Amino acid sequence: MILLAAVQVPNVQNWVAGWAFILLAFLTGAMIGMRFHQPQFLGGYDSFRRRMFRLGHIALAALGMLNVLYGLSPVFAPHANDVVRQVAALGLISGAVAMPVVCFLTGWKPEMRRLFFIPVLSLLAAVTAILIGGLS
Repeated sequence: MILLAAVQVPNVQNWVAGWAFILLAFLTGAMIGMRFHQPQFLGGYDSFRRRMFRLGHIALAALGMLNVLYGLSPVFAPHANDVVRQVAALGLISGAVAMPVVCFLTGWKPEMRRLFFIPVLSLLAAVTAILIGGLS
């Protein structure tokens, strides 16, 4: 963490979390990829279950990259509210945790799709806070 502060990473927690999510994307991709050559793996290529597992894997990578990007973004305007900053930082992290979890759970039990509001609201709150903080 000291090294990160020395190179001026404005939002360290998002930078660290983002790289952790990218690592998890590589690991889940490797685990899932071990069986992708089997035609009926997770119900076949076009199955809902397989699509949800792929979406969870991609969500880890994409939202990890978004967290890294936010981690390297300049700090909000000096007059921006600390609450707005925290909502942005924690919203991105919680959305990056919840989205793949809900994707994997939905692939396991389709009824879990009702939980998608959790990552969606987290990410909407984060982006709204980023816009508010950048515009204030």
